[in-house]
Amino acid sequence: MTDWPFQALGFTEKTPEDMLQASRLFYQEIRKRRTVREFSQRQVEREIIENALRAAGTAPSGANMQPWHFVAVSNPGLKKKMRAAAELEEKAFYQHRASDEWLKALEPLGTGEEKPFMETAPWLIVVFLKKFTFDANGKKHKNYYTAESVGIACGFLLAALHNAALVTLTHTPSPMKFLNEVLERPADERAYMIIVTGYPAEDATVPVISKKTLREIASFKE
Repeated sequence: MTDWPFQALGFTEKTPEDMLQASRLFYQEIRKRRTVREFSQRQVEREIIENALRAAGTAPSGANMQPWHFVAVSNPGLKKKMRAAAELEEKAFYQHRASDEWLKALEPLGTGEEKPFMETAPWLIVVFLKKFTFDANGKKHKNYYTAESVGIACGFLLAALHNAALVTLTHTPSPMKFLNEVLERPADERAYMIIVTGYPAEDATVPVISKKTLREIASFKE
């Protein structure tokens, strides 16, 4: 037993029919989400981003340590600095670090070392992973299952942004240590992902791809 306070769950049950309908509707909506690389410069109200971040913050985490920090960037000067630093890493990746096999796998997606979307899109959300948390007294506490927890939070964030009718791109230049300096984040945080979001450009296109079938990605033991 524990002395920690608990409260009623507040669970609202649905009929099996409503559950089935809700599951179908969510799948039909989320399957429309696509990675977009061509963004409009149209501005997105900050409160929309704030609400998406609130949704991301509800994600489950190891021991409820919530080992994430989100930096939402709309400042043009900062976006320009981030793009310049990211393109240096991407140039090294595409010209030296990536294997021929890796480059061949990326080829159908049309990716390259130039990242204009980092300046065009109205918002860049940088997700930092926190290995440690400091309490009000400055005491250091270890966070648990950090990669898993932050990954789930990123999934929530992508779904929330899609639900708000924005498009997204996940960008992970490697390494991303430059983001700590540009965004003035402490050294004990690690940049995990950049989520680019906004409206798509009017002439935006996406590659024709398909997702694996349920049979390919799941199995049932009944």
